[in-house]
Amino acid sequence: MNEKVSFINEWRSGCWPMSELCTAFGISRTLGYKYLDRYESEGLAGLLERSKAPFSSPNKTPGHIEKAIITLRKQHCRWGPEKLKTVLSERSPGVPWPAESTIALILKRNNLMKPRHRRRKIECVFPIFDPKNPNDVWSADFKGKFRLGNGKYCSPLTIADSYSRFLFSAEGLEYADYIHSRPIFERVFAEYGLPLQLHTDNGAPFGNVSAIARLTHLAVWFLELGIEPVYSDPGHPEQNGRHERMHRELKAEATKPPAYGFAVQQRKLNAFREEYNEVRPHHALGNLPPVRIHAPSPRPYSDCVLPWDYPYDFKVFKVCRNGAIRWGSHNWIMVSTTLIGKLIGLEELGYNIYRVFFRQKLLGYLDASTLRIQDDQGRVIRS
Repeated sequence: MNEKVSFINEWRSGCWPMSELCTAFGISRTLGYKYLDRYESEGLAGLLERSKAPFSSPNKTPGHIEKAIITLRKQHCRWGPEKLKTVLSERSPGVPWPAESTIALILKRNNLMKPRHRRRKIECVFPIFDPKNPNDVWSADFKGKFRLGNGKYCSPLTIADSYSRFLFSAEGLEYADYIHSRPIFERVFAEYGLPLQLHTDNGAPFGNVSAIARLTHLAVWFLELGIEPVYSDPGHPEQNGRHERMHRELKAEATKPPAYGFAVQQRKLNAFREEYNEVRPHHALGNLPPVRIHAPSPRPYSDCVLPWDYPYDFKVFKVCRNGAIRWGSHNWIMVSTTLIGKLIGLEELGYNIYRVFFRQKLLGYLDASTLRIQDDQGRVIRS
C-alpha cells in the first residue's frame, strides 16, 4: 500500500512520464494505469487489495446447511466451529456437514465471530538487518523490568553492536523513558562514537506507531546526530534476534536472583557485560569474543547539534509550539509535537504536492489543497 500511495503522489506531481514512473517503481504501464484509474474513481480506497474470490462457486455450501449452522450459533453464541459441528452431526448424522474451517468462514461471513482486536498500526515490511561491518547498525532495547529485593522495579537498557555483538551498555534504570535513557546514550556515544543506524522496537521511548515516521523525542535526537533510527515490525522480536538472544543470557546470569538495590544490581550487570564482551565465545564470530571483532566508530560524538541546510529550492518552515506549521495567513498544517522548534523542508513536486523532510528523513507527502500530510502508508496524521 505504501508503494501505491508513493506512486500516485509522484504521478500527481506532474514531473514524471508514465513510462518512466512505472519503470522506477518496477511495474508495467498497464498496472500503473489501473492504479491511476482506481485512485481517480475511488480515492485511496481504490488502491486497497481486492477480493480474488470467483463470482460463482459450484462447491458452495448449500443454503439450508448454512442456515442450520447460523441458527445453532445464534442459540449458543459462545460455541465455536468444533462444538457446532459435533452437535449438528449428532442431530443429523446423515447430512454432510462442512469442515470446521468452512463453518468458521460461514460464521465470519455472517458477522457471528468477533475479530480479535489488534493494536498494530504499522504494516509489516519484514526488514532484514544484516550489517557487514562494526558500527553499521547498533541495536538497543529495554530488558523486561523486574522487581529488586527492595520492591523497586529495574529496567536494564542494553545497547549493542549488531555485527560484533559488542555490548556497550547494560544499565539498570528505574524508568524506561527518554529522560533516563538519553544520558546513557550520550555516555556510550562519547566513548565509542556514532553508528550509521540504530535498530530498536516500536515501544517508548524509541518509536511511536501513531506518529508520523514513528518519531519520538529520542528518534529526533538521533536524526540530529546523523543516526538513522530503524525499527522492527510490530510483534516481530525475531527481527532483532541477536539482541533478544543476549537478553536471554543477561536474564539468566544477572537477574536470577535479583539484587536488593540498584547499586548491587548494577555490579551484576557490569560483570555480565565484561564476561559477555571479553570471555564468552560467540559461534557467529568463529568462537571469538566480541572484543576481538569490534572496532571504534570513526564518527565522533559531539553534544553540539550542527545546523542542517536544506537545498535552495526547498521551502523551510519552523514547527510551532502546537506541533504545526503556518500555511499562509490563517491555515495550519499539523506535523508532529516531537518536532516543535525544529526546521522541516518541503520539496515541491507540482500540483500542490510536496515531499516533507526533517533533515535527511522523508516524513511523508503534503497535499496543499487539503492541508494534510500523508505518511508513507497514505494515512492522514492529523487535521
